[in-house]
Amino acid sequence: MKTVQMTLDDALVEEVDRAAQALGTTCSAFTRDALRDALARLREKALEEKHRAGYARHPVQEGEFSDWKAEQVWVD
Repeated sequence: MKTVQMTLDDALVEEVDRAAQALGTTCSAFTRDALRDALARLREKALEEKHRAGYARHPVQEGEFSDWKAEQVWVD
């Protein structure tokens, strides 16, 4: 692992301290998890945008998925 220095406002540090303590973890571990979660959200957002752009370039055509309608029958 690498030690890094960051500048954070006091209120944020206090909130992270409280959250880490409530979760029974360290501030460093809490921050690592938060950064991983933020990066995962960014990757997901980028993939969603790529997906959206693909459909914008090649929209679904009429009847494209009609072969699957019979598969959508819900039985009680």
